[in-house]
This record gives sequence, structure tokens and C-alpha cells, in this order.
Amino acid sequence: MIVHNGYENLEGIKNAVVTIGTFDGIHLGHQEIISRIIDLAKSINGETALVTFWPHPRYVLGKNKDDLKLLTTFDEKAEILEQLGLDHIVRVNFTKEFSHWTSEQFIQRIIISALHTKRLVIGYDHRFGKDREGGFDHLKQHSDQYGFQVEEISKQTIDDVGISSTKIRNAIEVGEVELAHDFLGRFYEINGEVVGGDKIGKTIGFPTANIQIPESYKLVPADGAYAVITQIKGKEYKAMLNIGFRPTVNGKSKKIEANIFDFDQEIYGENIKVSFIKRLRKEIKFDSKEELSNQLKKDKEKALKILNA
Repeated sequence: MIVHNGYENLEGIKNAVVTIGTFDGIHLGHQEIISRIIDLAKSINGETALVTFWPHPRYVLGKNKDDLKLLTTFDEKAEILEQLGLDHIVRVNFTKEFSHWTSEQFIQRIIISALHTKRLVIGYDHRFGKDREGGFDHLKQHSDQYGFQVEEISKQTIDDVGISSTKIRNAIEVGEVELAHDFLGRFYEINGEVVGGDKIGKTIGFPTANIQIPESYKLVPADGAYAVITQIKGKEYKAMLNIGFRPTVNGKSKKIEANIFDFDQEIYGENIKVSFIKRLRKEIKFDSKEELSNQLKKDKEKALKILNA
């Protein structure tokens, strides 16, 4: 898969079959659209392309931007789309100036002139252009003039899936990572760097890898303990992970800490991927480190039953 930073110098996309959107999370509803453009591309010996916008429009336009956390960073989104078989991502820099483009400007400059689109597939009720004035009816009415065919994923198809990025965010925010899995078709993930910590876990028999996520906009699940799968240097390890302020040891800031089972390597500075399998419990304040250690033993036993199932 090729990621194109901008649309200005696009070359070599053969018989482009295109879709448009932010596609945060690449959930099962999004995957319906990706699957459709892949099928269409095969039928006309073409290549698939997703036109997406970065940063997320809400961060640029300032509409409740502080309330929005994203399910996927751009790199995470690109990795998932490549696994699904997409050929091209066209990353359009979303600016305030770009937000003033009419739908006609968008169609002429990107869909026609840059991509030479042969087929365009959009989700039900998808809108684009200034004030969201562009849509399927206009595209369908002018498709002969534009020189490409347009297809809309039906309302029935979208409603049957019954999924939205908002529903998934809501599930993750309360720790329902299993429900998020059902919506995404895969486990919810975070990616970060292993950084130094205060090493309190080591003193009670549960050393942890402290994880720092560089993107402040990335959605982190609710505080609590989780059974997880970690991936380090391409290898997977079972683990349990805690998110929270560590009230038992008077923690001052929120931490993400993974106790990786049967693992004793030095990994400071390494990238780590965490897949959330199931929440074990909420974060709890214990009366002593000994009580905390005893609970962690129970957590580990429960996590292993889940991860070995």
C-alpha cells in the first residue's frame, strides 16, 4: 500500500476506485465500504484509494475538539487498511482554508483531476464540501458529466451493521473492550514507547513496563486492570495492564503499566503494542502494598485463564 501525502502530485493509480472519509477506527461498517471498493477494483482491473483527512476536521474547526479522542492514530489506520488490502491512501491536509471548499471544488480538484476516478463509493448519507452541501444525489445526477460512476452503500447495509465510531468510543471509555472488539472486528489497540518508571511494581513482585503514548488525542480505555496481549519487536506476550493513578502508592499522575508474563528483557525505548482482551476490574485503593500484591496475584490468575481460553 502507498500513502500519498497530499493530492497534488498523484501518479499511477490505475482505474481508481475511490472512497472518502475520516474512517476513524476502521470498524466493521467501514470495512463494508473497503470490501466493496476492493471488489469493484478487481472487476475493472483497477486499484483502490481512500481519500482521508488529517488532522481530524473537528480539531481544525474547533467544534467540541477537546471532547474528541480518536480510536486510531494515522499510522494505526494505515496499518489496518493495508491489512485489509487497500492499495492507496490519499492523506489530505485538513485546514480551515480547505474546509471552505465547495463540494464541486472537491470533486473537480481531487476526485477528477488528481485521481481520475472511475468508480466512487460512499457510505449512506455521506456529506462533503463546505457546510456538508455535497452528497450522493448530486453525484449521481452529474456522474456522466464527471466521467465516473458513483455507488452508495445502502442504508440497510449500514443499519444492519449498527456500528459507529461514537458507539465504540463510548464502549472504550467505560472499559467495555469486549464490546469494542465486536464492533471493530479486532481487539482495540494502543501503541506507545516503554519509558522509565518509579519501579514500585518490582518491589512487590510485579515489575511493569510503563507505556507512554505520544499522541494526546488517542483514546485510552477506562481506568482499571485488563488482560492484554503485548507485542514487542514483532513477538507477542501475554500480560495484564493497569491504567490509572495508583492510589495505593499515592500516584500523582495517570500511568499505563503492563506486567508482562514470563518476560525479563530490558526494553526501555522500545515500541510496544497492546491489544485489550478483557477488563478484569476497576482501579482500587488498597490499605497496603501487601494487599495490592495479593490482588495482583488474583488478577494474574484471572488474566491467564482469559488469555489461555
